Amino acid sequence: MDLNLNGRNALVCGSSQGIGYESALAIASLGATVILMARDEKALLSAVAKLPADHGQKHSYIVADFFSKEQVADGINNFLKLGNPIHILVNNTGGPKGGAIADADTKAFIEAFQMHVVNYQILLQAILPGMKAGQFGRIVNIISTSVKQPIVGLGVSNTVRGAVANWSKTMSLELGEFGITSNNVLPGYTRTARLDAMLKMQSENSGRSMEQVSEELQASIPIKRFCEPAEVASAVAFLCSPAASAISGINLPVDGGRTGSL
Repeated sequence: MDLNLNGRNALVCGSSQGIGYESALAIASLGATVILMARDEKALLSAVAKLPADHGQKHSYIVADFFSKEQVADGINNFLKLGNPIHILVNNTGGPKGGAIADADTKAFIEAFQMHVVNYQILLQAILPGMKAGQFGRIVNIISTSVKQPIVGLGVSNTVRGAVANWSKTMSLELGEFGITSNNVLPGYTRTARLDAMLKMQSENSGRSMEQVSEELQASIPIKRFCEPAEVASAVAFLCSPAASAISGINLPVDGGRTGSL
């Protein structure tokens, strides 16, 4: 099985911690040169220093806050001016604040759409010429199982994640002839800061302890535990590899079997 990414450049967003960082780590281990993108330069410096470089890679980073589409555009365009095409794009952005959809302010939908769909489109349009020229491209969006089964209490997130899923599917139809694939990885309950925040919210709303909420959620998962960020990252890295060249337009849950649909 060909997992070799030597000579490929990968941009991984939201990659200073959590699933984003673990995805960068997994992709670098396959030989790719990784460019991290996040808003905290100190965290980025620390993350870059920990990436493997067994194949002589020189990893780097771009500082950009996804609340600002201008920073995202400037960051990617300035990097591309250095003359290094990007062959792999991993889109990963923190989810919107939780809450019932009926209570959400319309501004929350606009902000979430910009952070996810608009910024991803900016990155795609900047990177796409290099992918087409090389007849190789991998686009992987780390979103949520909510695109298959909406999660109660995450109204805005459910909405925007669905938009990203359809954006990705449309690209798979349009870009396949250029050797470019587009797929979505759907993490379930995964040990991240996002999960901690959700456990806290459910605990406060129900009057139960975070430990009780955690135990109940894990009991609902067929493997009886939360997933680890590295497990999600393994799926991301595989979809970026040559071995996954015929896989495009899919939603791949990494959720321990919890999602109640095919």
